Amino acid sequence: MAIAAGRRLADRLFSGKPQHAEAKVSYELVPTVVFSHPTIGTCGMTEPQAVKKYGQQNIKVYTSKFANLFYGIFDVEPDQKPKTLMKVICAGLDEKVVGIHVLGMGADEMMQGFGVAMKMGATKADLDSCVAIHPTAAEELVTMGVWGTSPQESGAKISPLNGAAPPEPKLSN
Repeated sequence: MAIAAGRRLADRLFSGKPQHAEAKVSYELVPTVVFSHPTIGTCGMTEPQAVKKYGQQNIKVYTSKFANLFYGIFDVEPDQKPKTLMKVICAGLDEKVVGIHVLGMGADEMMQGFGVAMKMGATKADLDSCVAIHPTAAEELVTMGVWGTSPQESGAKISPLNGAAPPEPKLSN
């Protein structure tokens, strides 16, 4: 966060370009990692925060729990292998992704890219449309749930630049 804030400040104070006169950093949808064992990666709202903001009827949650493929070659019983847990929280009729949470190996490396996707307004359909990189744990985030059942609407409609607020999901009445 400090790098992003410093860059915007430097743009505003020293660039001399009109487009940087009001440059500021957005404090919304900041990918965050806890470097624990296992690592924890998070971006956006928790499920309770999403329910509070949008209402239970407007939330759809996708979850997954699996043994990371890294442990596939180890001669250990499947139930003894470390697990990875993932949650994708979507809101609205367009299933805008409002939260992604990962606990497990590689969570730290995954969150940066998914943070960009969320800043750009990614929907579940956007995640579904991404070609999964196999064998990785990150592929689970783009193959989660029943493929093709999300509304086929992309969220990439609003530029995430210069601290713009993320787009809001379309809500039912």
